[in-house]
Amino acid sequence: MAMQAARRLASLKLQRRLLLPSQAESPSISIPTAAAAAAFLHSHATSFGYKQVREEDKSKLVGNVFSSVASSYDLMNDLMSVGLHRLWKDRLISKLNPFSGMKHLDVAGGTGDVAFRVLERVKSVGHRAMQGTLTETEEGTHIYVCDINPNMLNVGKKRAAERGYSEEHCLSWIQGDAEALSFEDGSMDGYTIAFGIRNVTHIEKALSEAYRVLKQGGRFLCLELSHVDVPIFKEIYDVYSFSMVPAIGELVAGDRQSYQYLVESIRRFPNQEKFAQMIQEAGFQRVEYENLVGGVVAIHSGLKL
Repeated sequence: MAMQAARRLASLKLQRRLLLPSQAESPSISIPTAAAAAAFLHSHATSFGYKQVREEDKSKLVGNVFSSVASSYDLMNDLMSVGLHRLWKDRLISKLNPFSGMKHLDVAGGTGDVAFRVLERVKSVGHRAMQGTLTETEEGTHIYVCDINPNMLNVGKKRAAERGYSEEHCLSWIQGDAEALSFEDGSMDGYTIAFGIRNVTHIEKALSEAYRVLKQGGRFLCLELSHVDVPIFKEIYDVYSFSMVPAIGELVAGDRQSYQYLVESIRRFPNQEKFAQMIQEAGFQRVEYENLVGGVVAIHSGLKL
């Protein structure tokens, strides 16, 4: 009996060494404390929906999402918003008030929805001003579409060709990062970003870059899904978002997971007041926001003075 007990004790000790090696036994392996793990997570992680991921991994994960949904992105926007996203973008352009000869940057706008609206508004203004002679009024106008995802840009280029827009004349497609834009300081009259800023890793960097590339007097406009503040409506919206949107994504785009992320990313985005404060801290003045549909979306704006 004593011999069996000794063997059993030795076996347990061996298992303990294999599962939980001490520093003395295995100096190259250490088990972090809960406090150390929390500190690492705080300093090196960011949100991807409700998950915490390493900062360097987020852009890749977001890129995978939009590569997956690129071909059905516009259709899904129509279905998820019951077509309202078109009116929201029209309102965005109305607040931008495009003019002939402007240099405008649309970030995270790969499919061209906002850029096309800017060009159409410039043509409309030019048509009224020149009584049908568009060439002179459009001269100098240039819209730059910047998106980090090449799949989204390819969709936009195809749509542009279908509309007869010439890239050499007034429209350019640039693959780039909102946090590190390739444009010169003070080179743009306007900057828009629609449904894109919540997907960047560092919102502050994206805002700083927006401020840098704008001219004095240039306007920043951001259309983003935001926070509903009407209690009953919020409950209905939450049920719709978490139950219906991923289901629609699975049915139409064959991708439930990407749309689950999109819903979660909205909830992690700063509320209207906090985001307005962040825009001010980036240097913008006359910062304001307009809630649409009870805060389902908000248009934030600011001027570089």
